[in-house]
Amino acid sequence: SEEIGAKHDLYATYKSLADVLKAEKNWEEFAEYFQKFYNTEKEVQSEEAKKQAEQLDYERKTAEKAKQTAIDRAKHEATEQLLHNVLPPSIAAKMLSGETLIAEKLDNVSVLFADIVNFTRLSQRISPEELVQGLDMVFSAFDVLAEKHGLEKIKTIGDSYMVVSGAPVPREDHAQAIAAMAIEMVESVRAFSSLAVGTSIEIRVGIHTGEVVAGVIGKKKFAYDMWGDAVNTASRMESHSEPGKIHITDEFAKALNTLDSDSLPLMADLKIVERGEIEIKGKGRMRTYFLEKAI
Repeated sequence: SEEIGAKHDLYATYKSLADVLKAEKNWEEFAEYFQKFYNTEKEVQSEEAKKQAEQLDYERKTAEKAKQTAIDRAKHEATEQLLHNVLPPSIAAKMLSGETLIAEKLDNVSVLFADIVNFTRLSQRISPEELVQGLDMVFSAFDVLAEKHGLEKIKTIGDSYMVVSGAPVPREDHAQAIAAMAIEMVESVRAFSSLAVGTSIEIRVGIHTGEVVAGVIGKKKFAYDMWGDAVNTASRMESHSEPGKIHITDEFAKALNTLDSDSLPLMADLKIVERGEIEIKGKGRMRTYFLEKAI
């Protein structure tokens, strides 16, 4: 046992020998073997305590690692969920893969702006709670329509709502899809009797087709936004529209007719009414139209 270092066997053997020597009253050798028993037992206990401490430390570190892994996973999932809530899925995927600068040029998109008619005057007649609740009700309905038609809501600014078709994922029928949403937007607000004041509400809508630059801005609060003449022109169409009307540019009217109407039953339900040339702030004279639902 001494040669192979079998300490468990050794201290048991030393104890047995010490007991025998004690019975024989061989006190000198008894003391020698009892001391060996005592020292070996302490070594065994120390080694076992050390192993136990090492095992507990290993289990503690393993538990801490598992806990940190769970925390990191939860943070990643929360971040992923947050990005998917505020950004288009394809853009969120790029950010999660590590891209830090997301910007692209899109040649053919349709941009829509809508706002509530006489909103400023309306907001002065109701409480803050009624105002926020009313806007949430209207814009939530628009969000449902955007999802239904596969469009991307860009933002809301006050009582203005902006949505795009053909971005960030290009689509051939961008004009037709946003036209369908515009018609349903106008119809949907008619279902709201009021913003808590007992009067009906209406919206103005403006749409234009063209080229934009789109990307993500912000470091802590991310936003997918877009810029360019198409955005500015769509905004001008909205501001020069009329209550309950969908004001469109000549470019958008042409884009509506680029696809075979037989493959798009929707087009049979729409009609384009010429408004003529009007002066558009910042753009000069433009030929524009109203998009309506065919009777």
